[in-house]
Amino acid sequence: MASTADIRNGLCIKFNHDIYKIIEFLHVKPGKGPAFVRTKLKSLTSGKVLDNTFSAGHKIDVIRVETHTFQFLYPEGDEFHFMNAETFEQISLNKNILDAPDLLKEGTNVMVQINTETDLPLSVDMPASVILEVTYAEPGVKGNTATNATKNATVETGASVNVPLFINEGDKIKIDTATGSYMERVKE
Repeated sequence: MASTADIRNGLCIKFNHDIYKIIEFLHVKPGKGPAFVRTKLKSLTSGKVLDNTFSAGHKIDVIRVETHTFQFLYPEGDEFHFMNAETFEQISLNKNILDAPDLLKEGTNVMVQINTETDLPLSVDMPASVILEVTYAEPGVKGNTATNATKNATVETGASVNVPLFINEGDKIKIDTATGSYMERVKE
């Protein structure tokens, strides 16, 4: 058993008969009253996100997890197939476990957290950003840059991303996997 002092991002806990991963947390010490910890929890079985507040010193049930590097192989319907980079063992995971399945390119390395008690995969941590090629982008209108104007573009994985007007088909762009937003154009 751990307490609220051990809470950190990425920690997996048992809560309300389900397994949750802590996405965000904030220790709050108000001027009047006891301290508490405000958290944002993501269910690893359903993918739902909920806000919860723990009082300071509250006991939490931590789940022991191991993190392994897996390489994304291919999608098949709602199942995504991965291979362990060390043992070459293959697993398939449901689309719901993934944070940004539409940004996964074949060959991308991800970190998979596995419950040590049951040997079941709990969550998949994507890299912070991915570099993808733009396969379709509407032509930008020259001179229409008085504001931060954006247009819709489709990348090689089929995901749709808002990009600046100067991005064209064939350009490689860096995308933030947490928000799914454009970061920068990549020159090679």
